[in-house]
Amino acid sequence: MDIRLRKAPCGFLSTNDEGKIVEVNETFLRWISYTEQQLLGQHVEMLLSPTNKLMFHSYFYPTIQLKNIVEEFFLSMRDSNKKSVPFLMNAKRYMRDGEEVIDYILMKMQHRLEYEREVQSLKIQAEEAYEKKSQAFDHLEQIYAEIEQKQNELMAINLGLIELSNTDKLTGLYNRRYFSQKMSEFIRAFDMEHVQFSLLIIDIDHFKNVNDTYGHQVGDIVLEQLAQLLKEVVGEQGVVCRFGGEEFTIILIGHSQQVADDINKRAAAKEWPHIHKLTVSVGMANFTEHDDEQSLIQRADEALYYSKEHGRNRVTIYEEMH
Repeated sequence: MDIRLRKAPCGFLSTNDEGKIVEVNETFLRWISYTEQQLLGQHVEMLLSPTNKLMFHSYFYPTIQLKNIVEEFFLSMRDSNKKSVPFLMNAKRYMRDGEEVIDYILMKMQHRLEYEREVQSLKIQAEEAYEKKSQAFDHLEQIYAEIEQKQNELMAINLGLIELSNTDKLTGLYNRRYFSQKMSEFIRAFDMEHVQFSLLIIDIDHFKNVNDTYGHQVGDIVLEQLAQLLKEVVGEQGVVCRFGGEEFTIILIGHSQQVADDINKRAAAKEWPHIHKLTVSVGMANFTEHDDEQSLIQRADEALYYSKEHGRNRVTIYEEMH
């Protein structure tokens, strides 16, 4: 490894086609408190929590295989003490010396937390200054000016981070990270107020053939247009997310099958660019008091698999399978 890369002010690591770490620089090692000997030869997923492993499998791996590049991927890795460290990551897949490798560049996202702590500290100082009437007004004004400056900086950082961490770059839909946040909110609403909801998983039929036949550019157009179709059908009835690859999810208020049927029918009837005809398969499951996020995803996924195994271009309700 080049000495400048080894000591670069960003994290760097490289994995082989099996996902095992073959190179890592000093900056990344310092950030996560590992030695080079502890990481070399280990699978990159050893650094991930179960949630981040799911994000890797649902978004990172399909995207890197499809496009050979992943940009602005927000995730957390665990250091040697199992403490979560937030990163913004770019990755690229290519052939080196006849072997497939993936290079990762990581930027530590710690400044956001530091700004929040600074703002909180300054607010406390302002309150104390106000209570102590003997303190000079000019000092109080200075503190408020610093608060305003820090809040403006924090707002700029947060706006950028929210957009990066919650939005799928291609389709403009919410991503897997935001999906988990909204799922938690829906589950709390169900527990506290018995608000009923369902989960739909939508998968494009034979999407690999679209990319192989017409190219990834056409495939991207199809994904963008399907995202728009889903938003039009769902409207204010739910939350539409890109789950990864050609899979989309909808957290739907209530238990209406009509939305799933409309998606299926409109996709089949639509005139798609270049390919003309396209169909989708849909799996749907209703949330119950015995569910959590993972069990609901599993049941909706089983319903989707049933649709795929029984001819595609159809809607399957999990509760009607049994």
